[in-house]
Amino acid sequence: MKKLPLAKRAQILSMLVEGSSMRSTARVAEVSINTVTKLLEDAGAAAIDFHDRTVRGLKTANLQCDEIWSFCYAKRRTVREMPEGKYRPGAGDVWTFTALDRDSKMIVSWFAGSRDTACAKAFLQDTASRIDTPVQITTDAWPGYRDLVSEIFPLDASYGQVKKVFSETPDKGPARKYSPGICVGSERKTIFGNTDHNKISTSHVERQNLNMRMGMRRFTRLTNAFSKKFDNHCYALGLYFLHHNFCRTHKTLGTTPAIAAGLTTEKLTMEDVVRILDAFHRPTPTFKIVAAKDGGYRVSMDPNAYAPKMNVSGFGSEAEAQEWIASKSEAWFADVCARV
Repeated sequence: MKKLPLAKRAQILSMLVEGSSMRSTARVAEVSINTVTKLLEDAGAAAIDFHDRTVRGLKTANLQCDEIWSFCYAKRRTVREMPEGKYRPGAGDVWTFTALDRDSKMIVSWFAGSRDTACAKAFLQDTASRIDTPVQITTDAWPGYRDLVSEIFPLDASYGQVKKVFSETPDKGPARKYSPGICVGSERKTIFGNTDHNKISTSHVERQNLNMRMGMRRFTRLTNAFSKKFDNHCYALGLYFLHHNFCRTHKTLGTTPAIAAGLTTEKLTMEDVVRILDAFHRPTPTFKIVAAKDGGYRVSMDPNAYAPKMNVSGFGSEAEAQEWIASKSEAWFADVCARV
């Protein structure tokens, strides 16, 4: 199977999490756009799986949740006006829910979908499953959160909301469309539990929203770099959050969020992410034991995407060959794949 060198793949993935578009990445790395797309799909799927397996058992004390808008293929109004034959599944507004550990800056969970109670419920259920300690949750005043938080999180949790008051922007004419309202006040409110009133805040997760807009070109407004497929949108999110949690040094912490959260002791590099990608997509080899003509036994591996048919000889008995398959074949195959 043909693969780009590890360093080239690491370069492409690094560009995708540092604000470059797919086509600019293809131009700089001197590869085709199809190569960049395929690598994003493979890396995104591996990153989502890695997050699901690894980000567990967190000792999060203060959790901030928010959602950020983007769109896929076309905005909601355009989707409603599309002819039937042009509609694409997943097209329209996409809201990405994020849960941020205030102290470690860890992205505990994320979910992309509609801004409705069904998606919010799936997001909060996944978030709650990753935290093992009593936690204080803070959200904005979107009504979808209020009942769900009390329903999903355990009794030892507490919950507060921040309600912000905005005035209209002073800009007039076309510029008004792209100017945010001015925040003229905010109210902190305990919904249930024993909250620390000073820590009822969504400032950190809202700052993370800005990081997402800067780090993923498809989130940048007023460009044609928006997502064209919902699946690829999710793959980009998975890759970005893996990089944020495990690779990128947070300037305030001086380390990565994963180290600050106690999930690991070492910072990952983008080359490590490529190795995670390779391990995730590595096929499961099929072995069989064959009696050798000159006596003894050999283990034969069927051909797959990473290697042709290969044999390991020198076993004195069938039991010895079976023991090698059970205890050593996985490491042997990993070494074979590393040399491809």
